[in-house]
Amino acid sequence: MLFCSTRDQKNQKTAHEVILEGIASDGGLFVPMQIPQIDVKTLCGMDYTQRAKTVFSAYLDDFTDEELEQVVRGAYAEGRFATPDVEQIHSLTDRLFVMELFHGPTMAFKDVALQAMPRLLPLASVKSRNENEILILVATSGDTGKAALEGFCDVKGTRIIVFYPKDGVSRAQYLQMATQKGANTHVVAVEGNFDDCQTGVKKLFGDRAFNETLDRLGVSLSSANSINWARLMPQIVYYYSTYADLLKEGKIREGEPVHYVVPTGNFGDILAAEFARLMGLPVGQLICASNSNDVLVDFFEKGVYDSDRTFYRTISPSMDILVSSNLERLLYLRTKDAQWVRSRMEELSDGKRYDSAELFDTIREGFWAQKCAEEETSRTIREVWDRYGYVIDPHTAVGAGVYGKYRETFPDDDTVTVIVSTASPYKFTDAVLEALGEKPEEDIFAQADQLARKTGTSIPGPLAALREAKIVHTTVCAKDRMGEAVLNIIKG
Repeated sequence: MLFCSTRDQKNQKTAHEVILEGIASDGGLFVPMQIPQIDVKTLCGMDYTQRAKTVFSAYLDDFTDEELEQVVRGAYAEGRFATPDVEQIHSLTDRLFVMELFHGPTMAFKDVALQAMPRLLPLASVKSRNENEILILVATSGDTGKAALEGFCDVKGTRIIVFYPKDGVSRAQYLQMATQKGANTHVVAVEGNFDDCQTGVKKLFGDRAFNETLDRLGVSLSSANSINWARLMPQIVYYYSTYADLLKEGKIREGEPVHYVVPTGNFGDILAAEFARLMGLPVGQLICASNSNDVLVDFFEKGVYDSDRTFYRTISPSMDILVSSNLERLLYLRTKDAQWVRSRMEELSDGKRYDSAELFDTIREGFWAQKCAEEETSRTIREVWDRYGYVIDPHTAVGAGVYGKYRETFPDDDTVTVIVSTASPYKFTDAVLEALGEKPEEDIFAQADQLARKTGTSIPGPLAALREAKIVHTTVCAKDRMGEAVLNIIKG
């Protein structure tokens, strides 16, 4: 299968080239030139590992069956997740479910992709006859960073540098990254927000002189953000898997549409659901849930993407994003017009906005978007606990709050709905405790104990392990000095 850039259909690569390069040389994102079809019924008798292999095989036709078996077994079948199903379904009602994606080593949904990707990348490097060390650059708003660090830790032939916004992640997220072990792992705090981190990383990928310098040092760049197809593709699996489980358990009928509510900032997680829809999964509405940084809501309501707005730091920090990179892939998928996409991205780069008016109805079909502001997020955590005895983190609460607004807008729509739960409430103990009417203790681990007592839930093992972990990463850089920080690390 060939992939092309969203900005130039003639810029085509094979699957292993796409995985290794991460982002197209023209700044675009790679998309498959054909969309394979998978009948979800064929997955019902499989475990998660087999389901993942089925999806991977459909896209990665230059990887052997044995190689893909090695990848999925290593990622999903060796005790890396607290549940053998990887994703776990929690029933709130007989029509409303929560897809729990936080049972991996870093307690966030990014683990699902970032346990597979580090196993795919070295294989792609061998296929490309690349002799350089692979340097993974990651911009994170909180969860991707730790998941990538954990996945690439001590992977031979790779080095990883994670950039995160200083003071822009939760205490648990900070500790997870700052205590990361591994001779090939590096963490840098950036004096700015996530968009500064993401913009800085994308500029480094497109900086020819910088890449030539790295090449002389025996280093090649790649990415673990969802701009890389190897990050996005594994996320398709859990939409298929959840539907298959609901079907197998008799919760839905064959072919019955299911709505998915996805709290999202960078648009990768919800885009994976769109790919599943294109592949034949009976997806109903994709409900795009934003926090106070509601740039996506405005886009789906008005057709104008405008990132020139106030940036809010919220209790759902992984969604504190104003430039949603993966939306570019949706623009291409819906228009198939790379020149039009290129023009819109140039407008965004130059003026921080673009207008999709002439193609707006085509682009937004199947999506509905709304925001859940700070007070509403806290209130939703409390309401879900009071009503269902179920504790959720602030990101999941954004999804639940927006779903409530969807039902108010469409009271007769009783379609089976799955809310995507992207993180454990134990990653955001202070915000969750306050929402539940408790005064949080000062120390994060005391907060975890407090939340466990309040809700009768167990503290996840990965958080408990942080109690004795030592801070090993303390580097800080200005947002315009990220390249310099990379070279300092590479040169030692």
